[in-house]
Amino acid sequence: MGYLNSVLSSSSSNQVHADDAPVSGGGLSQNGKFSYGYASSPGKRSSMEDFYETRIDGVDGEVVGLFGVFDGHGGARAAEYVKHNLFSNLIQHPKFISDTKSAIVDAYRYTDSEFLKSENTQNRDAGSTASTAILVGDRLLVANVGDSRAVICRGGNAIAVSRDHKPDQTDERQRIEDAGGFVMWAGTWRVGGVLAVSRAFGDRLLKQYVVADPEIQEQKVDSSLEFLILASDGLWDVVTNEEAVSMVKAIQDPEEAAKRLMQDAYQRGSADNITIVVVRFLANREGSSHSCSV
Repeated sequence: MGYLNSVLSSSSSNQVHADDAPVSGGGLSQNGKFSYGYASSPGKRSSMEDFYETRIDGVDGEVVGLFGVFDGHGGARAAEYVKHNLFSNLIQHPKFISDTKSAIVDAYRYTDSEFLKSENTQNRDAGSTASTAILVGDRLLVANVGDSRAVICRGGNAIAVSRDHKPDQTDERQRIEDAGGFVMWAGTWRVGGVLAVSRAFGDRLLKQYVVADPEIQEQKVDSSLEFLILASDGLWDVVTNEEAVSMVKAIQDPEEAAKRLMQDAYQRGSADNITIVVVRFLANREGSSHSCSV
């Protein structure tokens, strides 16, 4: 299956944090249907474990947008691995166009399995969240593992299109306990008293309980869908979904919008790395009567 990397997105695939300085960038799809921007900063942390990917490819004649935020823990290895491999594994899946949801599930599980194989020589256990958005035609598929989050603005409303995977959620706790694990309070609710997310890539020692099975929500891309925000919990810990949408709505340039959110989270005292991707949908923009408000 052949695909071409967009020249417009090539700069974003080489993530470099020189001296851990904030980075930002953006681009436009070849078909003019969406634009995107990203901003990423270590924030108040001394190390950087967040990664992002913004990629535009052609698959079977379709222009495909792939966007992701990956928040590592226990080091940067897992997040960096997922950034470099998840989308390549996905677009090479034989059912990527015909059955995108099953392809996403397979790609998440396969990427997790391959990462764990690569970790055999490591002493420290690394893991990562993944909040991803896949644009295929007029379909937006959001897949999530962990507590990074995806929020859209549709018809003027802020709508979360992913669920934060926390160990104290009733169904997640039940799943963990059914697998022989336990959830306990240690500053926050944690799997085995260790991990504060209930789903993740990596985390070899907890893999029996901490799965990389994504929850997927599908949205139709139409004139009521204005934009999407993907971000690590460095944003969502201090900014509500509605506040984020309110900030982005007045900024047409998605890179500037992502930078504004990043700066606002920092000023509000976020103690974590902060990474944000904003995708603005341009189809029927002129004819849309909707204006995002909260």
